[in-house]
Amino acid sequence: MQHYDVLIVGGGHSGAQAAIALRQTKFEGSVAIIGDETEYPYERPPLSKDYFAGDKAFERILIRPPAFWAERSIDMLMGRRVESVDPVAQQVAFSDGEQVGYGQLVWATGGSPRRLLCEGSQLAGVHVVRNKSDVDAMIGELDDVARVAIIGGGYIGLEAAAVLRKMGKKVVVLEAMDRVLARVAGEELSRFFEAEHRAHGVDIRLGVTVESLTGDDYVDGVQLGDGEVIAAQMVIVGIGIIPAVAALLNAGAAGGAGVDVDEYCRTSLPDIYAIGDCAAHANSFAGGVIMRVESVQNANDMANAVAKSITGELTAYHSVPWFWSNQYDLRLQTVGLSVGYDDHVVRGDPAARSFSVIYLKSGKVIALDCVNMTKDYVQGKALVTEGARFTKEQLADTSITLKELSAGTASI
Repeated sequence: MQHYDVLIVGGGHSGAQAAIALRQTKFEGSVAIIGDETEYPYERPPLSKDYFAGDKAFERILIRPPAFWAERSIDMLMGRRVESVDPVAQQVAFSDGEQVGYGQLVWATGGSPRRLLCEGSQLAGVHVVRNKSDVDAMIGELDDVARVAIIGGGYIGLEAAAVLRKMGKKVVVLEAMDRVLARVAGEELSRFFEAEHRAHGVDIRLGVTVESLTGDDYVDGVQLGDGEVIAAQMVIVGIGIIPAVAALLNAGAAGGAGVDVDEYCRTSLPDIYAIGDCAAHANSFAGGVIMRVESVQNANDMANAVAKSITGELTAYHSVPWFWSNQYDLRLQTVGLSVGYDDHVVRGDPAARSFSVIYLKSGKVIALDCVNMTKDYVQGKALVTEGARFTKEQLADTSITLKELSAGTASI
């Protein structure tokens, strides 16, 4: 039976970064990554953006060149899925019964796309966006597709809509809530992006439910709860993920909608860490709310913290969350978490397509959404970190930079 000093389950951003960081911190023990895909680790955000659009070849989104892993003695056990974990024997097992032992285990599995459960959800032409093969399948069908229905008005759905409109496809976005991006942003940002997509020809339907998907073998439409059928030769489902933590929970780890970890990313099982999308932690930038954060930042920073802990420098995870989204010629950059905000300030002019929304809680700055406002995004991080307090008039005044406010050098 193979045995590794550190075994990493998951070949996405967090798993790859954990291995990289271990070698950067001079860890000399044996390291392996188990991944359920056959490709070497690659960046996920471009899947719904540059890669889908054909603007970036797959080689350009690899996290590291293939030779990197062998040069650093990181074994890549690809195309394999861990089915069970034995925390007493310190082993994981594949579906064929093969076992691999570990000294310390890093669980970095992310999640699988949440799928529709309605009639017709298994028809050909129904897609999710989570890995390269998902997007390759869509690309392979696009020549025969004129109309696309996107179920879900989150980042994935809106990014895919922007790419498809550039391709000349007719696109309808179906969102169950009363606005897009409702789970991650305030109403000003939601309404701005709704208007932008509509200006680009996207049909956005809010507050709608999906009754079924229609078609014989191949999808040809989406039937809504009110009986209307939206014609579509392709359906993209972007309604979130289900954390891939069943094997850990079955082994006795604490958790539910994710696996619970402490401030050092340790699970309740000995010698097992969890990082990235699947790790539920008390986030200090959300007032200690237990949550999973689905972002590259969270994946990488958790991985770096765990690598330090494994190499003897016990390190708590404490990083300001950040995110980004590209849609058309708009770059949305977010810093902080707007969870529980009770007030907000719009800085700049949405009509000029360059503005920020600053979120406040009990008077403190907790997050910023910045549209084509990179300076606000960069300088706003300090306000979030400090939990800065300023008047709404000060924050809205674009003649004063956020850096000047933070440094106390502004003439007010």
